[in-house]
Amino acid sequence: MAIEQPATRPANPRFSSGPCAKIPTFTLDKLADAALGRSHRAAVGKDKLKAAIEGTREILGIPADYKIGIVPASDTGAVEMALWSLLGERKVEMLAWESFGSGWVTDVVKQLKLDAEVKTAEYGEIVDLASVDCNNDVVFTWNGTTSGVRVPNGDWIADDRAGLTICDATSAAFAMDLPWDKLDVTTFSWQKVLGGEAAHGMLILSPRAVERLESYIPAWPLPKIFRLTKGGKLIEGIFRGETINTPSMLAVEDYLVALDWAREVGGLQGLIGRANANTKAIADFVEMHDWIDFLAHDPATVSNTSVCLKFTDDRIKDGAAFAKAVAKRMEAEGAALDIGAYRDAPAGLRIWCGGTVEASDIEAMLPWLEWAFQTEIEAQA
Repeated sequence: MAIEQPATRPANPRFSSGPCAKIPTFTLDKLADAALGRSHRAAVGKDKLKAAIEGTREILGIPADYKIGIVPASDTGAVEMALWSLLGERKVEMLAWESFGSGWVTDVVKQLKLDAEVKTAEYGEIVDLASVDCNNDVVFTWNGTTSGVRVPNGDWIADDRAGLTICDATSAAFAMDLPWDKLDVTTFSWQKVLGGEAAHGMLILSPRAVERLESYIPAWPLPKIFRLTKGGKLIEGIFRGETINTPSMLAVEDYLVALDWAREVGGLQGLIGRANANTKAIADFVEMHDWIDFLAHDPATVSNTSVCLKFTDDRIKDGAAFAKAVAKRMEAEGAALDIGAYRDAPAGLRIWCGGTVEASDIEAMLPWLEWAFQTEIEAQA
């Protein structure tokens, strides 16, 4: 028996976890002021790059004495620069509970060949943060983009720590209140919470991180694209918009437009509120349906951006095939695009709930999720 389809579709069915939905007010003509065909070293280019840096500081509430740089290769490039430039001075603890954190473990253990203490947790869980010794350097992701699990707070990070905290915050920045006094190195990319264009990363350094850079020389050679110091001193220009390689001025303009929109919706707290409202709509749906649940085991760790869900119905014979079929049905109907779980993650769905997504679109999508689930259950019966 055919199940009746919902009457309304989302106005914007883009729920990808990266690149993520553009700001709701986005149109291409908003990029008309981009410094196209101009050098990023010309005054106009430098001014725009500096505005991107200072706008980031303003909205995220980053302390004035922290350095903010625009670096190549997205969040991955920013994390790699930190790992290769800073680690090796002392013992390091690697914390991983999803695929990207696991990737940083591989870099440190197999590429840098450091004798790191590795602490891992399965998808949906998080490591015992109370066991972390912050006198060591600590590398972790604030929000597991592929697991839907986030660090609940920074209380476990000691104020008087001797080590550095290196935090991949790519799907947390602009959606979560990051405790800057607890973070020495923080990275993110434009294509996540503000829906910017890909390939540019942000590297944020505390004074303690700068001190390490200026006092420690790694045992391995550093390629030019990773070098943050010259003659034992920080290359200050990187943190004024004098980028290591040529940035896309079109992508810079897009980020500036997104920052302006962020101001219009209430800055960081407005963005957090939008993400929380989106996630609450899904939480309410989960509460009312016994065939679906969050992948995160502890409610305190449920992400408010990359929301990962699992199907729990006993009638499902092949979880991976079922989840893919549900996602495919929803895409075919224009109800939700790109919501399949990450390739390394457990079978299920991943729905982006960052602030560029409208709550009305989440609410319009959820009846389609129920329709797709019921339709697929009947199809396999």
